[in-house]
Amino acid sequence: MPLVILSGLPSSGKTRRAQELKTFFEARLASQSQDESSSRSKDYRIHIVNDESLGLDKQQCYNTAPNEKKARGALMSAVERLLSKDDIVIVDSLNYIKGFRYQLYCLARAISTPHCVVFCACNPDVAREWNKESNAYPEKIFEELIVRFEEPDSRTKWDSPLFVIVPEDKLPEDEIWDAVVLKKAPPPNLSTVVKVVKETNYLYEFDQTTQNVIQAILDAQKSGDPTKQIMAPLSSIPLQLPPTREVTLSELRRLRRQFTSINKMHTLLDMTRVAEGFVEYLNQNLNS
Repeated sequence: MPLVILSGLPSSGKTRRAQELKTFFEARLASQSQDESSSRSKDYRIHIVNDESLGLDKQQCYNTAPNEKKARGALMSAVERLLSKDDIVIVDSLNYIKGFRYQLYCLARAISTPHCVVFCACNPDVAREWNKESNAYPEKIFEELIVRFEEPDSRTKWDSPLFVIVPEDKLPEDEIWDAVVLKKAPPPNLSTVVKVVKETNYLYEFDQTTQNVIQAILDAQKSGDPTKQIMAPLSSIPLQLPPTREVTLSELRRLRRQFTSINKMHTLLDMTRVAEGFVEYLNQNLNS
């Protein structure tokens, strides 16, 4: 069942919208279960995943980069654990980094379930006032999060379909239902497709293919190529390096571990698809 990703400035009303969505889904599913002619009479579970449900303190988990990284990891793990064909997962968090939204999108695509993004658009001054009333975030952290916020863009596949709502709007319940429940999920993409493999050397080839991509990046940086664009082995997709900095080996290893973790139960068979999936993943995360 669907993954609904809420995104917005801190204190912009995301939790209220998450509760509205949960109430709507519960009522809609209950109505369908009473209709004996409905083909969707199966019971579904609805989950809201947020800082509160994970026992995370907003005053602490966003005050340093390591704490924030741990918080995002906990959120990702919870979503991965709950998301299934029988569960609707509503991610009620900032989700302000496009690379993180892409990772959530990959989780949905991996099990061929629909997803959508609900952007709680809010004037920063209004959010600032609401934050003062709720004292949810310290002022310094609040201002830093506003500066770093990466607004969802419907032109990107991981932010589409996108529903933009302002505080005065009524939640577009029927449109969200149509988008993520009635419509068939799009096919998995290169970096998440699942197939059964019989080759015993798959993991070895996977490891070598991703390592070759990393080595190509390191070699390109040593050569000082001003275009910052390379063609990695086995990939027809250009790999775009960040224009203003060099990528460290530790960063590449971290992203490689993440890509491997996402695909650890997936068997892509064709190493060309592995390479292109890894390049696509790097393009999204290195330039976010």
